[in-house]
This record gives sequence, C-alpha cells and structure tokens, in this order.
Amino acid sequence: MPACPKRFFLRAFQRRQSGMTLIEVLVALLILAIGLMGTAMLQLNALKYTDSARMTSQASFIAYDLLDRIRANAGADYSWGSAEPAPRSTSTASVRDLDLHDFEANIIGFAGEGAKGSVALSGHEVTISISWQDARAANRPGARETFTLTSRIANDQGALQ
Repeated sequence: MPACPKRFFLRAFQRRQSGMTLIEVLVALLILAIGLMGTAMLQLNALKYTDSARMTSQASFIAYDLLDRIRANAGADYSWGSAEPAPRSTSTASVRDLDLHDFEANIIGFAGEGAKGSVALSGHEVTISISWQDARAANRPGARETFTLTSRIANDQGALQ
C-alpha cells in the first residue's frame, strides 16, 4: 500500500514541474540584461579610447609635419609658444612664419580653440608639444592630453648644431 501513494505524489510532482516558471524566466532575462549592459559599456569605452587614440595620432602627424618643415629650413629660429600668436599675415611672411601659421591652424583645426602648441629649440634639439582637452577619455572635466616630440636637427651644412 505505501507504493501507491508514492507513485501518486511522484506523478503530481512531475505534472507541476513541466515547463518553466515565471521566476526562471525573470532570472534569465535579468542575466541577459546584465550581459547586454556590459556589452554596451564595453562598446562605449572602445569608442572613447578610439577617439582619444585618433587625437593622439593626429597630434603626431602635425608635430612630425612641423619637424620636417624645421629640418627643411634649419637656419630659421622656430622657437614659439602658444601664448604668442602665430604670424597672421601670409602675404609678406617668411617661410618660418608660414610654417608656424600652418602649425597653429592645424592644431586648432583638429582639437579646437582650447588646443595649444609650442616649439622649443635647444642647440641641436627641437621639442614640439601639442596639448588638447581630452576629458572624455580621462573621465574628468578639464583633463588635458599632451603629445611631445623631441628630435635632433642639423644646420644648413648638414652638421648637427
């Protein structure tokens, strides 16, 4: 006799367990939602850091462009800071003035009015620095990123200064 009620309860238990319960569905949806939010955050971070890397690459191109111009016109004094404006008149300007005007225009063109550039000459070394607002990648307002290029240059005769 005890075998009969056991089968009865076993069958009743099996009938109640067919299919998924609402709690199981909600847990599965919660896990899926957390996974999708993680994927979205990963995508946003990738976008943020890709933009920051693009800005650094652009600053690198601008600095190397000016370095090539300095090497082509090694006799001129290219020392320049962002506090002093680049020469504005291009009709009567020297090659140096045109190069610095293009340098400043390129910096402002790629990073806006908040971007700064400077050129420092020390004997045979030239240091070109470009800085810009990069608050998005740093996750804090007012954060600045700086790209600095230092290289040796030669004078007009090909010897190191």
